Amino acid sequence: MILVLIGYMASGKSTLGIILAEKLNYDFIDLDDYIEEKEGLTVADIFKIRGEIYFRKQETFYLEQVLQTEKNIILSLGGGTPCFGNNMQLILNAENSKSVYLKASIPQLVKKLFKKKSKRPLIAHIETKEALTEFIGKHLFERVQFYNQAEIQINTDHKSKNKIVKEILSKLF
Repeated sequence: MILVLIGYMASGKSTLGIILAEKLNYDFIDLDDYIEEKEGLTVADIFKIRGEIYFRKQETFYLEQVLQTEKNIILSLGGGTPCFGNNMQLILNAENSKSVYLKASIPQLVKKLFKKKSKRPLIAHIETKEALTEFIGKHLFERVQFYNQAEIQINTDHKSKNKIVKEILSKLF
């Protein structure tokens, strides 16, 4: 089975994905890392050198590639991946996959992201918590229609990593 983790940046996709992979003895793939390995460039450099359209086409290509594998995988997607092209349909139509939306509230996302915004090119330029709150609110408004199509939805606010993992596992098995 391929368990596809979707959600906004800082919702816990990679962190929880690694924990789930260890618990289930599955492989873990972060799609952005996978793309960087295949392309030989960082995601930031792909955007800079080849542009967003090229990146989004490659993202769909590599997503399809991973979804066709026969291995047991926890797949962590970039926050925007489900929102471009037909990516959400690819995820939902993949034969051996389940999608999980890790749903975090705007205040929770702001709290996590404001501290680490310098490491996130999309928000590095944002100066205040108020501006970040507005940015995330607008972004989520655009993306939530895709995220909500996930087969399983888990609210992550004020829950430990272990509690979230247990909740995901209880909905899967």
